[in-house]
Amino acid sequence: MLVAYKNVNQLWAFVLTETLKRLGLTCAVICPGSRSTPLTIAFAQQVPDIEAISILDERSAAFFALGVAKATGKPVALVCTSGTAGANFYPAVIEAKESRVPLLVLTTDRPPELRDCHSGQTIDQVKLYGSYPNWQTELALPSASMEMLAYLRQMVIYAWERTQIPTQGSVHLNIPFRDPLAPVPDGTDFQFDPEEFFTAVTNTISTPYSLLPTPPGWQNCDRGIIIAGVAQPQNPENYCRAIAQLSQTLQWPVLAEGLSPLRNYADLNPYLISTYDLILRHQQLAKQLTPEMVIQVGDMPTSKELRTWLNTTQPQRWVIDPSDQNLDPLHGKTTHLRISVDSLDIRESHKQNSSSEYLQSWCVAEAKVRAAVDQTMTTMEDLLEGKAAWLLSQTLPPGTPLFIANSMPVRDVEYFWRPNNLRVRTYFNRGANGIDGTLSTALGIAHRQQSSVMLTGDLALLHDTNGFLIRNKFVSHLTIVLINNNGGGIFEMLPIAKFDPPFEEFFGTPQDIDFAQLCATYGVQHELITSWKDLQKKLNPLPTKGIRVLEVRTNRKADAKWRQENLGKFGLC
Repeated sequence: MLVAYKNVNQLWAFVLTETLKRLGLTCAVICPGSRSTPLTIAFAQQVPDIEAISILDERSAAFFALGVAKATGKPVALVCTSGTAGANFYPAVIEAKESRVPLLVLTTDRPPELRDCHSGQTIDQVKLYGSYPNWQTELALPSASMEMLAYLRQMVIYAWERTQIPTQGSVHLNIPFRDPLAPVPDGTDFQFDPEEFFTAVTNTISTPYSLLPTPPGWQNCDRGIIIAGVAQPQNPENYCRAIAQLSQTLQWPVLAEGLSPLRNYADLNPYLISTYDLILRHQQLAKQLTPEMVIQVGDMPTSKELRTWLNTTQPQRWVIDPSDQNLDPLHGKTTHLRISVDSLDIRESHKQNSSSEYLQSWCVAEAKVRAAVDQTMTTMEDLLEGKAAWLLSQTLPPGTPLFIANSMPVRDVEYFWRPNNLRVRTYFNRGANGIDGTLSTALGIAHRQQSSVMLTGDLALLHDTNGFLIRNKFVSHLTIVLINNNGGGIFEMLPIAKFDPPFEEFFGTPQDIDFAQLCATYGVQHELITSWKDLQKKLNPLPTKGIRVLEVRTNRKADAKWRQENLGKFGLC
């Protein structure tokens, strides 16, 4: 069936969005603006096949899209007008690269004749994001010919592929449009058959699956460890089972990062070590537990103690991850195996069924330190920050998506998150480790998913309060557990904290915000938590709609002092 188009921009935008729909795009986040009018209209016409979400603030929109892409594992499209609008996407584009999340960034632009002549709302948008996208190009100006439409179709297919292979990340298409931008006749009179044209659109993304034998030497080593680092696998149970099989075959302990799904699937792995950061603070014990070989799955964990220990002991290391990135910040004796952990061909072990003395030493240390941590937290009635992470690990409804903010929350999860079988799905922005976009990312993760929770400090939340503008487009529920210590708690753990002034003004940076008033401004529910029992009751069951802030007020100085006095003691138990 022939379809007639009277506007070349409308034709161009239709081909672009229809191609994306047939490739599998289901969500487009669109920021308001004039130059992007053709794309905005085209995406709006693709509803409901593609959910089109309008978000005012570009930085917030980009992180929301990042969150949706994290939760679904599928590329999300981002659309904005010309000028500085696209520059506000930059932090999320960086995070997409570093944490390997698929984003398709569509910045619209003025045509070449309106550049470099002080035409309004015009900047140089070509290669706007430097080296961070997987691929980037500027599309040709819209043209009503079959040859140029075929070109556009192919560029879009390739862009879609490059968001996902060889490693997930962002792709940037800069898209110039001439006036008229509204769908009014512009002298174009073009007819074509969409069904015949789009038969060339096929989703060719596939994951090759081939088993790789385990490297020689692994099964002959009794002093080996597996480090399960920062990971957000789309199928966490399969991921955990693969690591458990490797651990039990080799009889090696698994040091599981707080952000690893392993801590939430504890029944799958009998050799799970969750307190390694606290264990390694005891120098004699750290020396006794020195490994000969290390298998690192995914990114290196957050723990500075672990990194220092590995740097000092210099074991032979293998990094298992399917990406093409360098995942060894320690620059050690490292071999990258660029496969997923479930692609390892793990043969039956020839070892005796009895575990080695080395493995037993790790398990005994874990049991003692874990008991000490749990006893301390159980009896703690004061509102000290670390207990929030510990409490969440035992309280959340099964399968709850949980976004963990950077700075102290992510470290408290590392120290105190108790192994459980709740299948909680943890999310985070640990690619570039910034606090920008915290709220917006969490809302994107929760959108159309199970009722979700975010654990954050006050500065990370304040840095992204524009995320609350998404509330009317948000479908699901998000509970924000806000640790309000009125400032940057992580800086209290650094040497600069001893120098005041200028510490409090330039590092502590207290903002003195009344969060009840802030939430009222955005129409968001706010509750002040006065006891741990109160918080526990509010976390299970969770509401099903809206956004809620549960504020836990703590003392930044007292929390820092407690950590400094107690973290090193647990390993002495």
